[in-house]
Amino acid sequence: MFGLYKKFKDGLAKTVSAIAAKTHGLFGGRRIAAASLDELEEALYTADFGVETTNEILAEIKQAYGKDKELRGRQAAEIGATVLQRVLAGAEGVLTPSSPAPTVIVMIGVNGSGKTTTAAKLAWMLKQDGRRVTVAACDTFRAAAIEQLKAWATRLELDLVASHTGADAAAVAFDAWQAAKARGSDYLIVDTAGRLHTKGNLLEELAKIRRVLQKHDATAPQHRWLVVDGSIGSNSIEQAKVFHKNFGLTGLVVTKLDGTSRGGAIVGIWRELKLPIYFVGLGEQPEDLQPFSVENYAKAVFSLED
Repeated sequence: MFGLYKKFKDGLAKTVSAIAAKTHGLFGGRRIAAASLDELEEALYTADFGVETTNEILAEIKQAYGKDKELRGRQAAEIGATVLQRVLAGAEGVLTPSSPAPTVIVMIGVNGSGKTTTAAKLAWMLKQDGRRVTVAACDTFRAAAIEQLKAWATRLELDLVASHTGADAAAVAFDAWQAAKARGSDYLIVDTAGRLHTKGNLLEELAKIRRVLQKHDATAPQHRWLVVDGSIGSNSIEQAKVFHKNFGLTGLVVTKLDGTSRGGAIVGIWRELKLPIYFVGLGEQPEDLQPFSVENYAKAVFSLED
């Protein structure tokens, strides 16, 4: 648990530092003051926690402060973390294999969200867990995506099914499912395009991939995850709504949390969409993709060590 907490603490370092800077180290051992609560309010807004969550955290800390003027920063942090855990209750997605295999995970998202990299990291993680995984390079619109996935597959020794730029993405998905079945793969991870000439083209391509996969397995794809760039904050909510409406998302992966001071956006995304968050990106290395943990996230934000 401590090792995973450290991953979250390190990955959310920019968010934690930004909050600490604005609150002048509020969450240390010193006694809090009324002015400290104003600082905390500004810090939480800046970190993109949103009005609703910020108000809930402040209300509970103020209530405790009203009862005890000796309230310490550490106690305020514990209250804040408790509120976050309550708000995020049910947000953890748990990946389990379906039967019959392979379980199909389609990765969806706009270009630049970290989708292709996340597909490779997820495959590696599952492989480390003893699972057999096949990856399908179905972003055939962008040559760089195919090459990027090939490079990751070589580096991490992943089974990859790929074609050429401009190939029919659904046909690649069809072949990949057959290959995954023949290899006895537990999972098939499908990387998809993030942009075509129009949004309509993109959504139709995703629908076609889904139809083709269902020719093999009527329940496929069992998972349809949107990969969201955590650094764009709450702006990602509208993006998610479009994909959810058209493709029926089953979960989220939030990437690049290590590169932003707006790590609170993950809370707003959950409150708005109520889609489980399966994994978060906390760094550049394969092992920096981690299962989302509400407890570790909340403790890291408020600098609470185990």
